[in-house]
Amino acid sequence: MNGHCNGKVNDTVEEFQHNNGFSDLIIDTKTSAAHRMHETSRKEAEDESRLPALEAAYTSILRELGEDTDRQGLLRTPLRAAKAMQFLTKGYHETIDDILNNAIFDEDHDEMVIVKGIDMFSLCEHHLVPFFGKVHIGYIPTKSGGTSTTAGNTSHTHTHTHLIIFCCHWLIVEIFSRRLQVQERLTKQIAMGISEALQPKGVAVVIEAAHMCMVMRGVQKMNSRTVTSTMLGVYLEDPKTREEFLTLSQHY
Repeated sequence: MNGHCNGKVNDTVEEFQHNNGFSDLIIDTKTSAAHRMHETSRKEAEDESRLPALEAAYTSILRELGEDTDRQGLLRTPLRAAKAMQFLTKGYHETIDDILNNAIFDEDHDEMVIVKGIDMFSLCEHHLVPFFGKVHIGYIPTKSGGTSTTAGNTSHTHTHTHLIIFCCHWLIVEIFSRRLQVQERLTKQIAMGISEALQPKGVAVVIEAAHMCMVMRGVQKMNSRTVTSTMLGVYLEDPKTREEFLTLSQHY
C-alpha cells in the first residue's frame, strides 16, 4: 500500500516539475550563473585597464578648473571619480539577456501586471549631472498553449504566459539608466527591452524625474518634474487599457 502511494506521489511530483519546467530551470540557473561570473570577471578586468586613462582625464579637468591636485583633499579624487563614473555607466556592459536568462517563468495569468515606484538614477548626457525619479512599468502577457506528457504517458493541454520575476524589473531599469541618457530615450528603451523579452500584448512605461541640470543650473526651478511615457501594443491602441494602467500606477 505504501509503495503504491509513494509511486503515485512520485509520479505527481515528477509531473508537476515537468509541467512547470523546474528541472530545466535548475540546469539553466547553474549555467547562467557560471556565464555571469565569467562575464563579470571579464568586465571587471576591462574596467581596471581603463582606470589610468580616466584618472588622468579627471586630474587634467581639476587642474584646468584651477585646482591644486596635489593638495590632500584631492590626492585620490581623480581615481575615486573615475571609479564612480564607471559604476554610473556600467549599463553599457550589460544586456537584457544577462539578467533574464533564468528570470522568465511560465504561469497561467493573462491580466495586467504593474510594478510601480521603481527608483531610477541616471546621468544627463548633455551636462553629465544626475536626473532621478520613479519608474512605473505595466505589461499584459500573451497567453499561449502547449502539450506536456507525464511519466505515465498521459498528455495534458495547458496554457501559459511569460512573466518576469518581480525583482528583475528594477534590474532592467538599472541596465538602461546606468548610461548617459535623456529621459525620453530611457523610457522607450525600458519598454522595448521588456517587449522584446516577453512578446506581451502590450507594454507601458512612465517615468517621473527631477533633473539637476534644471535645479542646479539653467532655470534653477527646485520643484520641476519631467514626465515621459511609452505605450506599446494594446496600451497604445486601447484607451481604456491605457487609462487603467495610468490610474493604477498613479493612485494606488
